[in-house]
Amino acid sequence: MAVDEVDGTLAAMGPRLRAAREQHGATLAGISCATGISPSTLSRIETSRRKPTLEVVLRLAKEYGVSLDELAGAARIPAAEPRATAPLSFGDSKVVLPLTRYVGGVHAHKHVLPAMEGPPSRPRRVSHEGYEWLCVLYGRLRLALGDQDLVLVAGDTAEFDTRIPHGVANAGSDGPVEYLIVFGPQGERLRQRTPSTSGRRTGEREAAE
Repeated sequence: MAVDEVDGTLAAMGPRLRAAREQHGATLAGISCATGISPSTLSRIETSRRKPTLEVVLRLAKEYGVSLDELAGAARIPAAEPRATAPLSFGDSKVVLPLTRYVGGVHAHKHVLPAMEGPPSRPRRVSHEGYEWLCVLYGRLRLALGDQDLVLVAGDTAEFDTRIPHGVANAGSDGPVEYLIVFGPQGERLRQRTPSTSGRRTGEREAAE
């Protein structure tokens, strides 16, 4: 393998490591405690600001239960292979259900945020490489995106470059909020391959009335 190919493989490994951690249902702090690798080092590796060493890759592969070929992009986990299918609970009571079973590429999760006991504060915002699409299924979701504050309800969608600081929170106190996320760690985006029919449906509805 040429030097350029090695550099490219190492650069692409960061987003795959991030995807593997998310499917593992772990935080940077949790992985740091389990592996002895500092959270800042893990963050720089996941955002491709630092190339991982072989020792680091071996530790993380063992912790996540994935092979080196999967992390290098040379193989994918077979769809039939059991992986984390049970909901994953986080310290803030958020529950995440992974919907995709492979490492790398576009992947999807279902998120559930519990009801707030009091008025919600502005969500803590983060930024990282990638592109995200989300759809609210139930409840009211507060999305802090850059300088914007949006409240999305069931059926609302949003998509954005995750390099823009962003964060979410339950915008209501009467129940949980459920939403889907499709995330492309290397900037992959959803592509619409069918023409919009909303105008035609509106016209048909008006004609019927």
